[in-house]
Amino acid sequence: MAEPATRVSPAVQLALHAPAARVLWKLSGPNIISNLLITLVAVADAFFVSRLGTSALASLALVFPFQMLMQMFGTGAMGGGIASALSRALGRRDQAHANAIVWHALLIGAIMSGLFVVILGLFAAVVFGGLGATGVALDGATRYAQIAFGGATASWLFFTMFAVCRGAGDMRTPALVLTVCAGGQIALSACLTLGLGYFPALGVVGPAVALVTCQGIAGVALLVHVLRGRLPVELRIQWPRRDVVIDILRVGLLSMLNSTTIVLAVVVVTALIGRFGTQALGGYGLGSRLELMLVPIAFGIGGALTTAVGINIGAGQHQRARTIALLGAATGLVLFTPIGLVLALWPDLWLSWFSLDAAARDYGARYLQIVAPFYGIFVAGQVLYFASQGTAKMLFPVLVGVLRFFLVMAIGLATLAVGWDVDGIFLGVSAGMLTVGVGLWLCTRTAAWRAA
Repeated sequence: MAEPATRVSPAVQLALHAPAARVLWKLSGPNIISNLLITLVAVADAFFVSRLGTSALASLALVFPFQMLMQMFGTGAMGGGIASALSRALGRRDQAHANAIVWHALLIGAIMSGLFVVILGLFAAVVFGGLGATGVALDGATRYAQIAFGGATASWLFFTMFAVCRGAGDMRTPALVLTVCAGGQIALSACLTLGLGYFPALGVVGPAVALVTCQGIAGVALLVHVLRGRLPVELRIQWPRRDVVIDILRVGLLSMLNSTTIVLAVVVVTALIGRFGTQALGGYGLGSRLELMLVPIAFGIGGALTTAVGINIGAGQHQRARTIALLGAATGLVLFTPIGLVLALWPDLWLSWFSLDAAARDYGARYLQIVAPFYGIFVAGQVLYFASQGTAKMLFPVLVGVLRFFLVMAIGLATLAVGWDVDGIFLGVSAGMLTVGVGLWLCTRTAAWRAA
């Protein structure tokens, strides 16, 4: 039976024909709001756990990079592959391929969730122990991971359905669902962590229970949205198709490498800073949490640009795609450079929210003073990275991330080797952020952004 003609949605028409600034505003606005809420949840979790003491905060610092890795895999990497493939199919008006992507996205999400359940759900103690964690910090991190990653299927359902919606140009529905679930997650995290009201005091595992519960609800809600025919695509069960899997994975797999380098950079720096003691680890944990939270914020703009660029690339409008991408990067630069400068000058605007001893707070302040001025450049680079996913040509953008990782690691190891203070490691993080911004801008000048 022949496939019906592609249902051209208003979002597709907007991406193809509206002024670039209007495309950026209409598509990225809801996405920015939803990702700011994700950031707010992460801040709230750290706030609640900080009330339990420095050791609990160190546990959260150990788990957080891996939690962010799963989120980056689900939303920015595989989610980017799903959104890129779907938006390009809709741009070239290939309805059969677009419908097939939805089913294959669920299959890939199920496989990915299984990997996290096994590696970080079952073997959490081995992983964190390998990073040098011991005692109370190791126990708290292990218990948190067993719940957060043991329930990874719920999170991956949410990641996958979120990607399908944004690939089809629907940014509003995921934002609404996430608004409700983020509010519920913050409230539930507070109650379960601190034992408010009739809720048990679960301590450091409270945020993990709230995470799995609320992301599972959000995933089911978005799945129902797709099944009710609210998008210009349909979920049709079918035999796996090699061409569809390749279309998703050629962006998703390379993007997973990039996400891995981002988190590995934090993991390596965390391991290096651990040599300076628990206070250094606790202070740096708050600084690195803020750094990793910039990626979801950048995704708020760049995730929408994946769709806008993909639709225009699919329709053969390469120059328009590049114009929209550069406008998004400029927006990120202008918005976050002042924020970074303010945090560098007055780090207590961030650190005062958390219960830290004087030494830990000093480490956190030093981190922000050195690294925060580069936040705008880093966000601009990440926006361009997500926009690049729409081209489906990710080799050079991913190589920039690999370069950043090795640069940060080399400077960190050199710091220890020559006996420098911890500030040398922080300077390496700053150099890595600068590499991301400049490198991704150079990538927009390659053949990926020009018609063949």
